[in-house]
Amino acid sequence: MNTAIIGAGGWGTALAGLWAKGRRKIVLWGHNADRIARMEKTRENSDYLPGLRLPDSVHITSELSHCAAADLIVLATPSKALRNIAAHLAKAIGASRAVLLSCTKGIEHGSGMRMTEILRETFPANKIAVLSGPNLATEVARDLPTATVIACDDGDCAARLQTALGSPRFRVYTSLDMVSVELGGALKNVFAIATGISDGLGLGDNAKAALVTRSLAELVRFGVAMGGTANAFYGLSGAGDLVLTCYSERSRNHTVGQRLGRGEPLPAIIDSTKTVAEGIPTARSAWECARRLDIATPINDQVYAILYKQKKPAIALEELLKREPKPEQE
Repeated sequence: MNTAIIGAGGWGTALAGLWAKGRRKIVLWGHNADRIARMEKTRENSDYLPGLRLPDSVHITSELSHCAAADLIVLATPSKALRNIAAHLAKAIGASRAVLLSCTKGIEHGSGMRMTEILRETFPANKIAVLSGPNLATEVARDLPTATVIACDDGDCAARLQTALGSPRFRVYTSLDMVSVELGGALKNVFAIATGISDGLGLGDNAKAALVTRSLAELVRFGVAMGGTANAFYGLSGAGDLVLTCYSERSRNHTVGQRLGRGEPLPAIIDSTKTVAEGIPTARSAWECARRLDIATPINDQVYAILYKQKKPAIALEELLKREPKPEQE
């Protein structure tokens, strides 16, 4: 497949490097023309993924029209930018029948839409799929063993993508359950902020293990209410990604939580980092969805209160501990 990747952040750059092996032609698009010019010159994304040299087979560009010939277009943009970029992309590629693969993790504020729902609305004639799993960009860039899942409601399309994009070091599984795969990848970022806060407060490993376990229960409850299937959330894009994001020191969402737990104000944290912690906007979107669906999301609610209501992290965690005792399976 001729492949175009929309989004030249760390994840988009890592995927470009991964899939360009064997001189495969890749177009990598970024919106920042100055950064793209530097990347073209140095063959390196020093802002987001320093140390990875992109092969010459990667065409780096800030022109969306260069993506028009692609058979596969991969979206790796921040969730807040996806709708706008998709609209511009639709104009640039015209009647292209490319498969659109979302690698963006989030839920849209206001509408509560998943990223693939936005793509389906913008590209009604195209096949839409989603890739998600426990995939740190830095480790993918280092060619360390990684597993992921591609979901599409067309099983043949998912199988073609599995063959085209998978390798012994990047093992791809398939699924027909786009809703669960997508929600697992989005919601785990909120819980990673929660566990980071716990670490920042110094609450210990017992508390962290309990928090991760209850986060998985909340993820399943929320995901099923949003149209997913319970069993799917125990896979790579649910439990797998949750464990990675909650425990890895390289998780940007866990790092945000850790800094919050240590007393740093959120604006200062955001201003000091170039990367996007998707758990921040997702916590608000998930809070809105939970209100509409009338479901209990105590962990997300407290993260939302910390991020958007200036609630003290120590008070939020204390309130979680003081919740009324209940059977574990409720």
